[in-house]
Amino acid sequence: MRFKKWIGATAASVLLAASFSTASIASAEATRTIADESIYDLLVDRFFNGTGTNDIDVNAKDPTLFAGGDFKGLVAKKDFIDKMGFTIVSIGSVFDTEKYDGSMPTSYTTLEEHFGTEDELKEAITAYRASDMKIMVDFPLSNVSANHEWATDASKAAWVASSQDGKVQWDLSNSDVQQALIDAVVTFVKTSDVDGIRLTNLENADTAFVNEVIDAIKAVKSTIYIISNEESDANFDAKYYADTQEIYRNIYKNVDLDSTHIDAHVEEYINGDGIPTQLMFDNLNTNRFTLDSANENMFPPTRIKTAISGTLLLPGLPVIQYGSEIAMNGEAGPEAHQFYNFKTDTELIDYIGDLQSLRNDSETLRTGEFKWLKNENGFIAFERKSEDETWIVVINNTGETNRVNISPEEIGEGKELRGMFESEIIRKNKEGYYPIILDREMVEIYQVIEKRGLNTSYIVALALVGILYAGFMVIIIKRGRKRRAEKGQ
Repeated sequence: MRFKKWIGATAASVLLAASFSTASIASAEATRTIADESIYDLLVDRFFNGTGTNDIDVNAKDPTLFAGGDFKGLVAKKDFIDKMGFTIVSIGSVFDTEKYDGSMPTSYTTLEEHFGTEDELKEAITAYRASDMKIMVDFPLSNVSANHEWATDASKAAWVASSQDGKVQWDLSNSDVQQALIDAVVTFVKTSDVDGIRLTNLENADTAFVNEVIDAIKAVKSTIYIISNEESDANFDAKYYADTQEIYRNIYKNVDLDSTHIDAHVEEYINGDGIPTQLMFDNLNTNRFTLDSANENMFPPTRIKTAISGTLLLPGLPVIQYGSEIAMNGEAGPEAHQFYNFKTDTELIDYIGDLQSLRNDSETLRTGEFKWLKNENGFIAFERKSEDETWIVVINNTGETNRVNISPEEIGEGKELRGMFESEIIRKNKEGYYPIILDREMVEIYQVIEKRGLNTSYIVALALVGILYAGFMVIIIKRGRKRRAEKGQ
């Protein structure tokens, strides 16, 4: 059985590599913007325990307590994230906190001892940067623990606007509070040299003040990315809309659902204006997408595959929550923040890696000219185009085989479409169209290239798989004969 699975995996890998090799993919430019990136959103405590030296009162069986994940764990699993092709790893708040998810910070200067030291955070940032990945950290502007070092300082009593549920809200209109927050985040960026900041808990802060925070951070490090997980008119590098994850989950949680509103918040960016929107089908503060698809009596891994495809390939900044690639489940809160299980099936992990290898290698797939070809009840087809190349992405999120006809006027005469995952070749038919026919709940990416005839690389790949199979069969037969001979002695 293991032998059979190995042969199958080898065949798939070789054929996929052959498909990639037929495409003259445009290399990524040296200058990147946030639209070129993709975010893997995790919580340090829930990812991987790299050392036991900071396991203070840790209990991985109680979802409300610290589970042991730390900065050293991030370093230990760097290659795992790199394999999936993510370019930014968002690790949540890292400041001293009363809760595992960083939502009850008690300081803006001291790091959470469960996570590790300042040096260990720097080591993680350096290690990820060496693999062309950036680390992003949350910085909460308000709604912190009532035990926060500022809240317990009698001289700063005027800084507190209100208090509820064990948390305090700063008076963000107070100039002293504003300056203290700016100083704190600037000091953190200078000290850690982090590559991204996500400003959270904006608490309806004045846009002018938020822009002051952004400008102060960028004055320290001009290349740093700054986003938020709240709606704001401030000058963030990417927009956030609260209903985006609802739109996406309501399109992908089942088949044949209305998909016409999928571009609700990306139309301006598609038209060449504005900044990219953060695209996501769930986030760290919501129920898991897996829960929605399971409630629909659908097979979660297939649902997640289509959702991830749309999120990664539509114009914008993809934000994928950790554990989506292993169909992590749960309602919002600790149940959705399970400790990562690395001993699970890798099919979705491998798929994301293959998908992002294309996206990361092709500037056109990330930021090329966008055009809808079809968008009807879950069957989505669009084109990404530049002077160098043309791609067609098809997501059949319906319950039946579906098709879209591509005209020569769209892609030119004398062309053919080559599928990246199934190695399918599509040429013009008798009716004069390039017919793309896709089975239900399938995703394919086609590159438009000049008509070539026989796919030599594909044939060579098939021959190589046959040779490997024959070689292993010979080895097994010889071993069988040897064992029988030894028994007969």
